Amino acid sequence: MAWMVANPGVRAGSDGGWAPHVLPGLTLSPASAHEPRSRLFPVSPRERIATARLYLVCDARPRAFLDAALRGGADVVQLRDKTLGDDELVAAARAFRAAADAHGALFVLNDRPDLVAACRADGVHVGQDDGSPAAARAIAGPHAIVGRSTHAPEQGAAADADPDVDYLAVGPVHATPTKPGRPAAGPEYVRWAAEHVVHTPWFAIGGLDAATTPAVVALGARRIVVVRAITDAADPEAAARALRAALEEAPVGAAQP
Repeated sequence: MAWMVANPGVRAGSDGGWAPHVLPGLTLSPASAHEPRSRLFPVSPRERIATARLYLVCDARPRAFLDAALRGGADVVQLRDKTLGDDELVAAARAFRAAADAHGALFVLNDRPDLVAACRADGVHVGQDDGSPAAARAIAGPHAIVGRSTHAPEQGAAADADPDVDYLAVGPVHATPTKPGRPAAGPEYVRWAAEHVVHTPWFAIGGLDAATTPAVVALGARRIVVVRAITDAADPEAAARALRAALEEAPVGAAQP
């Protein structure tokens, strides 16, 4: 379980609450060990998503690959494998859950709110054609993360205003074979999100790698979703570290939910 110590100096989050200092695995510093009990409390997955920076989406993978990506700095890993049946997804999810637990990361399932419990996932991601966030939450439960894909400002505004959405994906910034036939939303949508998505954490997505990430960071992105930048890398850990380094050039601020 992750814990946090309330920090009254910074505001963040859609509910106007105080920004958390996350301590994965209850590894408390000597100073925080002496915090009053009223200021030390468990962090739910829905709260933790706001502190995530690097989000990996991949198909069923061995534990060693997942460990490498998470060691390199991925905060969230999503299982997205359209080739698997229900039982196969549940089986594949075991490695994702174990790796996420070992590294203090979050595990999200793509497009299957009905399997969140069976996969022991922290939540579900739904696209524009996958049903509403409210429907996903009704199935996955009140404590599950619900993420939403968006491809244009009107979709972004709707997701930002939706109380059932815990984060949104903004893109694709560039056309990508991961989503064949999906036109690029382009960098202007990232710029729009940086100026207008004010309540909900958001991640830039689509054709991002170590070479293209600095450009979206310059436009205001503070979080990214990647696929091939890590899955196609000869060294997934090094690839994740390079992406993380590019993101950490610009820390998350209150003006960038």
